[in-house]
Amino acid sequence: MNLRHKFIDILIIAICGIICGADSWVAVAEFGRAKEQWFKTFLELPNGIPSHDTFTNVFRKLASKEFEVCFRSWTESLSEVFAGQVVSIDGKTLRRSHDRSSDTKAIHMVSAWASANSLVLGQVKTDEKSNEITAIPQLLQCLELKGSLITIDAMGCQKNIAKEIVSLEADYLLAVKDNHPTVHQAIQNYFTQAFEANFEGYEIDFSETFDKGHGRLESRLCWVGYDALSKIEGLQNWEGLQTIVMVESERNIKDKTTIEHRYYISSTLGTAEYLLDSSRKHWGIETSLHWCLDIAFREDESRIRRGNGAENFAILRHIALNLLKKEDTAKIGIKNKRLKAGWDGVYLENVLAGLAS
Repeated sequence: MNLRHKFIDILIIAICGIICGADSWVAVAEFGRAKEQWFKTFLELPNGIPSHDTFTNVFRKLASKEFEVCFRSWTESLSEVFAGQVVSIDGKTLRRSHDRSSDTKAIHMVSAWASANSLVLGQVKTDEKSNEITAIPQLLQCLELKGSLITIDAMGCQKNIAKEIVSLEADYLLAVKDNHPTVHQAIQNYFTQAFEANFEGYEIDFSETFDKGHGRLESRLCWVGYDALSKIEGLQNWEGLQTIVMVESERNIKDKTTIEHRYYISSTLGTAEYLLDSSRKHWGIETSLHWCLDIAFREDESRIRRGNGAENFAILRHIALNLLKKEDTAKIGIKNKRLKAGWDGVYLENVLAGLAS
């Protein structure tokens, strides 16, 4: 056997390096060498710190599906999904993971985000954004989601996905756009007619919120129709569907006003207040996950692309992000948490404590 390094050593160095700001295998190896004496206090390191080529080769060949299973098992130990918790599902393309020399397209990762815990629960790789429709059911089947509310944008508004969610004893809130033109138009007509009738003869709940700050004033109004099944043909074909939702957002910035309407179908009889809050929480996957991966981890700039390298590095980023989110003593952003972990060994150890939670 010609084994120079232990996999657990390679894995821990990679996680620590990425937590502390490393965004490539070269940077991970350099971090390892800079912290070699510290790593020797708890890792065996029979032949010192692995080279960047070793990190590259190991994670290029590591079975990403099995690695993902291990990741999901760990996240389940961090937090249980509770009744009514919003779990958002959305996709993100790793823009520079394409490889023209082998005609390999950029990887598209579909992730599940628990808003209450600010945790990535899991992810599935697809080769194209259009394949989200097939990837979402695969991801749902891998997660324990009983009692939660699954929010998905219009791409995931599919009958088979609604059916899968209900089979998992969860609820859904699915955005409806022109990919389902008949349903989209019928929901608009329902609320238009309800307004014209001054809501007489309609079972509707209403809620509104207001936000003000940085020269911006935004109001959000939400109407939930509980009798839509009896008034709109075709909704009966959606598994478990109970309500339809309209959200109106009015934003005023420097005397400029914009109004947007969004429509949803849902399997829950929740209040307008709950569904309005849930629709807003869905965007946490964009701001707290995707935006954070791009800004704090520079994911879109990563040139890792061969073998399983890009997918496995994405999983390592998610591990690092979950650990940094879980550590709550430092009231700073993720980018600065990464810097602090690199500068402050005690803080890094606090972050790593989440691995054993």
